[in-house]
Amino acid sequence: MIKKIYSFFFIVLLLVTSPILIRYLLANQKITILNSIYFNFPGIITKNKKCPTYDALLNKTLDDSFSVSIINNKGEIISSYNDEVPRLPASNQKLFSTAYVLSKYKLNNNLKTSLLKKNKNNYYLKGQGDPDLNYEHIIELVSNVKENKIINFNIVEIDSKLYWPNGWTNTDKLYEYGSPITSLAIESNHNKYEDIYALKNFIKNYLNNKFPNSNVYIDFFDSEKTFYLKDITEIKKIYSTPILSLLTLTNSESHNFTAESLFKNASNTWKENDYTKLKKWLKNKGLPITNTYFSDASGLSRKNKVTTKLVALFLDKMRYSNNFQAYQSTLAIMGLRGTLAKRFVNSELSGKFFGKTGTLSNVFALSGFLYKNEKPLIISIIQNSNNINKEKAFKLLRNVYYLKSCK
Repeated sequence: MIKKIYSFFFIVLLLVTSPILIRYLLANQKITILNSIYFNFPGIITKNKKCPTYDALLNKTLDDSFSVSIINNKGEIISSYNDEVPRLPASNQKLFSTAYVLSKYKLNNNLKTSLLKKNKNNYYLKGQGDPDLNYEHIIELVSNVKENKIINFNIVEIDSKLYWPNGWTNTDKLYEYGSPITSLAIESNHNKYEDIYALKNFIKNYLNNKFPNSNVYIDFFDSEKTFYLKDITEIKKIYSTPILSLLTLTNSESHNFTAESLFKNASNTWKENDYTKLKKWLKNKGLPITNTYFSDASGLSRKNKVTTKLVALFLDKMRYSNNFQAYQSTLAIMGLRGTLAKRFVNSELSGKFFGKTGTLSNVFALSGFLYKNEKPLIISIIQNSNNINKEKAFKLLRNVYYLKSCK
């Protein structure tokens, strides 16, 4: 134990006093404890490296609506273009929020939906935003209600003012991808007719049919008053799929509801729309968050602002996380899976890029890990323009793949 403590402080001392040596050791990623310490260390060790061929490629093909950052496997910024210009990231925002969630949970953890009971006839249905929750699950829970002359059933839910993060437009809210973020949602609230009121009617009808001689009263219970539920008995619970599967749904398929639900649980912010915890988490890792603004976890908000430099440096630091392999496994894969499944199919790039797309009106983003000769090259591309050109972004990725590595 004492040896471990000495080793820990020795490595911290090295991080502070000898960044060149540490960067050399980190490049090889063979010292597990060093990788872990660096991931949590409030600073980054990086440098710029001149790569004329990469710079020429960016300068020749891009206009001022683009920002790009490229980092090699040694953590060196080998090329950049407008990399400190704040941009709307769209769903590239999920790269940050899913990593935050991963830092708070074990991979096999789950979200839980519970039926609680207080005294002999007061029941409470409480959830954590399981995106796959359906009516069969509701029946599985509610079937545990016992017959009584009076049955009081309460649906625990957040205030309707918190259903949507700031910056989600009224138009977005009309579509499935902009569904309200609630703790009890039937199949992610994807059907606007299957809302919390439909759930209330479903439960009431079920209980009335099961107990025709009972007086059933059903109402909503403010989630902010859960202190009232402290001395209460959980009589039935169901679990979501594991957190890793939910993170894969979030990143690979770019599922907004799951992104928001997971972050709400991980940051314990169901009672507010506050994403400062995410920004603070990045700041505590020494990442450059100046001119950065977070307004949601999914990227649908038009108020988010990030730089490609932040995205690339963050992805570089994620390589030193103990959960990196799990994190990378949640991403879309070029030519194979998720939002990148139909790109570069049956080409050399197929299976070589693990990343995240981001699409909004006037926004396209593409960031992730491009493997050249088995070594990762981190690239972040964001375009904000009235004339979005996705093909140019994908062409740039392909050209970077075929470009000779910078020596």
